[in-house]
Amino acid sequence: MLESLTLDNIFTLGMLVMLQIVLGFDNLLYISLESKNAPLDKQSYVRKLGIGLAVALRIVLLFALIKLIGYFQDPIFGIYLGKFVQGSFNVHSLIVLLGGVFILYTAVREIWHMLSIEEAGHAPPKKKSTAAVVTMIVLMNIVFSFDSILSAMALTDVLWVMSTAIIIGGLLMIWMADGVSTFLAKNRMYEVLGLFILFLVGVMLLSEGGHLAHLEIFGNHVTPMSKTTFYFVIFVLVIVDVVQGRYQKKLIAMKDRSANKSDH
Repeated sequence: MLESLTLDNIFTLGMLVMLQIVLGFDNLLYISLESKNAPLDKQSYVRKLGIGLAVALRIVLLFALIKLIGYFQDPIFGIYLGKFVQGSFNVHSLIVLLGGVFILYTAVREIWHMLSIEEAGHAPPKKKSTAAVVTMIVLMNIVFSFDSILSAMALTDVLWVMSTAIIIGGLLMIWMADGVSTFLAKNRMYEVLGLFILFLVGVMLLSEGGHLAHLEIFGNHVTPMSKTTFYFVIFVLVIVDVVQGRYQKKLIAMKDRSANKSDH
């Protein structure tokens, strides 16, 4: 290992850690939202345990992908329905597609719960067990792992560099998880923004899975949403949310001034 401790490998390690942070944003958002389903006193523990287990499984997945990358990419079945739908699915594409479907379901479910009127007799959603929430966090981490691991493999073939970057990225996620969850809890209006970003993550995974499966719908190839487009859309959503929030505060202040004048 000391022989491979070169300047190039150290630079690559830094790049991979930054990549883990960038690619881990959507993962961290999902963890923060999913952990709310656990009992309140267990939520921080659930986040830390879920990420810790996911990092360990990510290392295992790294070794598996290095040895079995061909099996993940080989087609296992295809769909050919003339001009309507065509595709050739492998293990990688199926994992990404199923992950995208589940994240879309999670986002829509949480948005539906927020729109439900508790005053009208709707009971709040039931809390899940700690084990159930940890299991979901770990499973979704595996889905998100493919992007980061394949990106790491594209940048270097030095195993300790990839493993170290994954571990550092996991530790940073553990460190940031409570902060993100606390911020969303104190700023409930941003929770809606977070859910729509999560919805966008689901769409991105579906487009990526469709591309991996060489999916064609009515003769049109499914193309993956680029990370640049994804983060640009998030930037626009955040700006719109901030501007709308300030505009609403301004309208409330104007109404309060008008009410005070009418009282006098």
